[in-house]
Amino acid sequence: MSPQLPVPVRPPNPRVERAWYVLCTSRELGRRPLARQLYGVPLVLFRGAGGAAAALVDRCPHRNVPLSEGVVEGELLRCPYHGWRFDAAGRCKAIPGLAGEPDRAAHAALAHDVREQQGYVWVWGRAGEPGEGEPFRFRHADDPQYTVVRRKVSADASVHLVAENALDVPHTAFLHGGLFRSDADRKPIRCVVTREADRVACEYVGEARPSGLVGRLLSPSGGEVVHFDRFYLPSIVEVEYRIGAENHILVDAALTPVDDDRTDLYAVVALKSRIPGWLVRPLVTPVALRIFAQDQAILRKQVGTIQRFGGARFVSTEIDLVGPHILKLLLRAASGAPSPEQPSVREGTLLV
Repeated sequence: MSPQLPVPVRPPNPRVERAWYVLCTSRELGRRPLARQLYGVPLVLFRGAGGAAAALVDRCPHRNVPLSEGVVEGELLRCPYHGWRFDAAGRCKAIPGLAGEPDRAAHAALAHDVREQQGYVWVWGRAGEPGEGEPFRFRHADDPQYTVVRRKVSADASVHLVAENALDVPHTAFLHGGLFRSDADRKPIRCVVTREADRVACEYVGEARPSGLVGRLLSPSGGEVVHFDRFYLPSIVEVEYRIGAENHILVDAALTPVDDDRTDLYAVVALKSRIPGWLVRPLVTPVALRIFAQDQAILRKQVGTIQRFGGARFVSTEIDLVGPHILKLLLRAASGAPSPEQPSVREGTLLV
């Protein structure tokens, strides 16, 4: 009698709506309205009073025409259909041909709270309520001692799958063999995983310099490695390397859930090295983009397989250090369940 396999299920895709997400760069948001999407909801971004960034649900309350097809006049966004005009809070300030007062609750467009900092426009995930706290700040993004590279890339997968991929060390020797790590001469290292209420971090203790092309470019002479992988709610992934005394690289990416199976990554790479930044940038950037292209392709295949089989079957082992914790954090945040009061720490061993 053949064994009964578990019934495939759709992988959990928790929505953490009460949080800040990057919707565009400051440079992208000029005089024209900009269409974006968050958790499948169309939004329109524009600059209102004093050039401040604003975000509305991309639907005119009058006849459901996308406001992103309109124009900005002064500090108001004008609908392309009947010319209704809206301010940054979504209030209707003008209705052509109407003799009465336009500013009524029924005439208003739904608005999202917005923050603009470090060259990015962050939008609160729920319309009609003030955002809590402040968005994530990218360390060293404004530090003149670092060479900073910013990129936006996209992946056809959920925030959970993209975050897990970004912080998953075991796959790098195979998917990115030769570029980052190699499967040859792997050695055991100690891993310390710390989980807190809003984050999980893994420290890799005793790791040798990555043997691939990226490691050789950053530190030709080798050196002791300090390596951390971190995830911060709702969707920040961070990889940090210190190689020797002079080489420091910090990769932060803010993951934006466009919809359930598409994620935009706004990455900030900050590098300090004894090699001049102007020389490192053209050497490392194409390699990093090649690595991400490989991740894009494997994520697309992963999601495609899940869809063809009608669901997912995941089996984890003790070397899946960060991924399961990311999912637990997302599920708890999406449900609104209370967070554990005390951090948890566990140690393990990984061959790298």
